[in-house]
Amino acid sequence: MLGTATIRAQAGANEAYYTYRQETLIHASQQLNVRREVQTLALSHEVSDATLLCAFSLNPRYKGTSAESLLRRARLMFIAQYPERFSRILAVAFPGYLDARNESPFWESVGRHFFARSFQDMNHIAGVRSKSFIAEVMPQFPLYLPLLTPQARAAIGREHPAHEEALEEMLAEGFVRSRHVDIFDAGPIVKAERERLETFRSAAWHPVRIRPEHALPDAEPALVANQKLGEFRCIVARYALSPTGQLMLSAEHAERLGVTEGRAVLAAPLTLPTVVDALDEGEM
Repeated sequence: MLGTATIRAQAGANEAYYTYRQETLIHASQQLNVRREVQTLALSHEVSDATLLCAFSLNPRYKGTSAESLLRRARLMFIAQYPERFSRILAVAFPGYLDARNESPFWESVGRHFFARSFQDMNHIAGVRSKSFIAEVMPQFPLYLPLLTPQARAAIGREHPAHEEALEEMLAEGFVRSRHVDIFDAGPIVKAERERLETFRSAAWHPVRIRPEHALPDAEPALVANQKLGEFRCIVARYALSPTGQLMLSAEHAERLGVTEGRAVLAAPLTLPTVVDALDEGEM
């Protein structure tokens, strides 16, 4: 099996999806002539209404191949066809930074004081259940960042090194780093309005024209998906168009998609533009 990738239509459908939101509080005193801006983390469930792209798992054999992008972005091709089933805002939560001992500095500075368990123990429990029980026990008032350890502060919004390339691809897609981080390990949460994503902006419908493999012209690879709800398929194929705008596919690719000549498929370029990594200054 190549791997798995999941879409949760509503992150907080069954229970609130908690995050920490990064905020700034101003403490001032005219008598002392003091004005300080203090960074805080506040419990939030604003991401609950977003559609969550989650549970991504890839067979190590396919790491670094087009299969990785295919599996990750096929979810967007599905959402593009059935937008009424999903939220206008999409989100992806990435695992947080771990130190050389495979421990989470953020958990050691925050969560461990309320659960008296190691990161690995809690990571196992959270993998079996949701993370909402963590928010139920964590303090409800804001966490002042100056009171955390330097290591914990440095880990906030920092992804696990193994997921750096995945994060870069999502940023290139059009996601932006939000003010939200995971309540467990402070991993980054990226968000985007789906209409601003490259896959949505560049995807186009084309009728299929089946041609022998040797007769297909050289072309850049693309994501190509059928328009079946229950039997959705998405593959990587050459984006070769006929003079009349038909997408030329080999018989093998057409069979994989379950389409016949004349049927329409959705196609989007496989290659994404250069990454623009920015924090959205709005309500993300």
